[in-house]
Amino acid sequence: MRQIHESVRRSRGRPQIRSGEDTMCLVVDAADHEFQANGYAGTNIKSVSERAGISTKTLYKLVPTKAELFEAVIRRRIGRFLLDVDDEISDDLDPREALERLLLAFGMLTLTPDTIAINRLVISESERFPEVARAFYQSAIVPVNGVIEGWLTRQKDKGTLRIDDVHIASGMLRGMMIMEPQRTAMMGQRAAPHRDEIALRAKQCAEVFYNGCKM
Repeated sequence: MRQIHESVRRSRGRPQIRSGEDTMCLVVDAADHEFQANGYAGTNIKSVSERAGISTKTLYKLVPTKAELFEAVIRRRIGRFLLDVDDEISDDLDPREALERLLLAFGMLTLTPDTIAINRLVISESERFPEVARAFYQSAIVPVNGVIEGWLTRQKDKGTLRIDDVHIASGMLRGMMIMEPQRTAMMGQRAAPHRDEIALRAKQCAEVFYNGCKM
C-alpha cells in the first residue's frame, strides 16, 4: 500500500508533458503579445519565454532568433486566412459571392486591431531592423497576394471575368478593400472597423469590381 501511495504522489508531482506543437503555440501567443506591447526592438527572448512559461533554453531550441519568432507570429496569422479561404470559397459558389467571401476574409485579416498594430510595428522599425520588413513581405504580403491573384486567374481562365493584367487588378482590388480604413486606423483617426463594417465593405467592393470586370 505504501508503494502505491508513493507512486501516486510522485506522478502527481510530475509536470505534464507538453507536446512541441502545444509549446510552440504558447511561444507564438507570448511573442505576439510582446511584439504588440513593446515593439520589435523592445521585445526580448527572456520576456517571451517567461510569458510562455518555458525556459529560454527551450525557446532557443524552438526558435533560434527573434527574427524567426516574428516570422512565426506572421505565419500563424496568414495560416488562419488561408484556412478561412479554403473553408469559405469553393468552385461551386457564384463568382460574385465567392469574391465577396474572399474580400471578407482578406478584410478580417488586415483590418483587425492586432494586424493594424503589426503594420505600425513593421513601418516604424523596418529601417532599423530590415529583417522585420523582409519577414512581413515574404510571410504575409506574398502569400496573401498569391491567393487573390490565383482566384482572379482562375476566373479569367474560365471566362468569368475580363482581366488584362491579373497582378494589377489584384492590387487595385486589395487597395479598394483595405487602404482607406486601414490607413485611417493606423494614423489613429478612428478605431479599427468591426466585423459588420468589414462585411459591408467586402460586399460593396465585390459588387463594384465584379460588375466592372464580368464578361
